[in-house]
Amino acid sequence: MREYLLVFVVSAAVTFLATPLARTFAMRIGAVAGVRDRDVHAIPTPRLGGLAMLAGLYAGLEVADRLPFLSVVSQDWSETRAVLIAGTLICLLGVADDRWELDSLTKLAGQVAAAGIMVLLGVQWSFAIDRNSETTLSLGPETAVPLSILATVLLINAMNFIDGLDGLAAGVAAIASLATFYFAYEIAVIDGFYRASPAALLAAVTAGVCVGFLPHNFNPARLFMGDSGSMLIGLLSAASMISVTGQVAYGGYAGPSRSYPSLIPLAIPVAVLAVPFLDLGLAVIRRTRAGRSPFAADKMHLHHRMLEIGNSHVRAVLFMYFWAALVGFGGVAASFSASPLPILVATVGVGLAALLALLVRTQKSARA
Repeated sequence: MREYLLVFVVSAAVTFLATPLARTFAMRIGAVAGVRDRDVHAIPTPRLGGLAMLAGLYAGLEVADRLPFLSVVSQDWSETRAVLIAGTLICLLGVADDRWELDSLTKLAGQVAAAGIMVLLGVQWSFAIDRNSETTLSLGPETAVPLSILATVLLINAMNFIDGLDGLAAGVAAIASLATFYFAYEIAVIDGFYRASPAALLAAVTAGVCVGFLPHNFNPARLFMGDSGSMLIGLLSAASMISVTGQVAYGGYAGPSRSYPSLIPLAIPVAVLAVPFLDLGLAVIRRTRAGRSPFAADKMHLHHRMLEIGNSHVRAVLFMYFWAALVGFGGVAASFSASPLPILVATVGVGLAALLALLVRTQKSARA
């Protein structure tokens, strides 16, 4: 655990220190976000925060590779090398978009290419759950590869879609990564696996780069992560999600909850990343029903609606943090409980109570 903490701290520190350099570079090359109708910020703000995050990713994985405990990850698995290569490519694609604003099809092609490289180099779903026998079945490459690429591209765009308020995407990704880390680490403990795993390492590094970037990005932001950052953390989140589901399958999930064992490997990553997935799904439905492209930008994301009903920028972001933590850690806690149903009911109850309190407070503010 101490080595994981060290990797987290190094990733956060390097990202924090590299962010001012990324800001200076962004201003020098003109990678600045202007003010558009759908934007929330009031003044032009530089982006390219993904470059600082990429530096934190490299630093964290380099340190892990030199530690006696975590060095086993890069020696025994190919995930970290795959993530470094694909992460670099997706970040550079984002840099080009932050500077020249690429069209949606070009970005999608680049996302598929980066995801494909990561998957072919070793980060891929390799199992399915048999509902009848509650066992895991190996997937062939003809199924595992496209399924893994699809999941990665979906999460890349989900993180991109929620990057609309200062600190929102970085905070939600950090919370999701911490929940993923806890789940991956506890699964290793319960199943008696070696506790150095690709899923836990990638989650720790992802959380570190997000936490290191947040002081520069929280309202009022001095630098945006841009597509270079949102697509990078989307890819990193996908890598840890895919890796942890494989870890569960190979370990034959030995947690105390046996009520719904066939659902646990897939339900936990979805719960942890519920906020970006929900926003992505609503955006696709909303835009396709209106006869528009799913990638056509609008101002109707969850965070935009939070502002429309009277919440301040900071309150809207904190509420989204709350939801991410509640659903993510609630799902993880339920997976390790012998009686998951009360935890799930409590999670839903707390969420509904918080939503009701928010609506009541908003109505009072509107009347005042």
